[in-house]
Amino acid sequence: MSAIISYKDLTVWQKSVELVVEVYRLTKLYPKEELYGLVSQTRRGAISIPANIAEGYARKHRQEYIQFIRIAFASGAELETLLFLAEKLGFVTDIDVAKPKDLLDSVMKMLNRLINALVAKS
Repeated sequence: MSAIISYKDLTVWQKSVELVVEVYRLTKLYPKEELYGLVSQTRRGAISIPANIAEGYARKHRQEYIQFIRIAFASGAELETLLFLAEKLGFVTDIDVAKPKDLLDSVMKMLNRLINALVAKS
């Protein structure tokens, strides 16, 4: 295992970037009239995850880092809800959302473990 020198070295950040790519792919399937609604909100929710991981890491203070990781986790919960709504509204199928949902589940578990580890060290 190599040393963590940057937030880019964090597996959770890397997976969350992969999630953003998948969310963009997925939201291309949504109806055009949702461009400024569910498409925009879903993309912003996904982008918020790696952005908050990066910002928190860059703060260099444990308590601020924990706060930003918690915000990333909350954005994950928001994204989970938005994907659920898109499926319920019939914009996508369960097959369409399978990969983003799996990635999101993985990212959420990693964020939860990271929060717990950071809090335990406080």
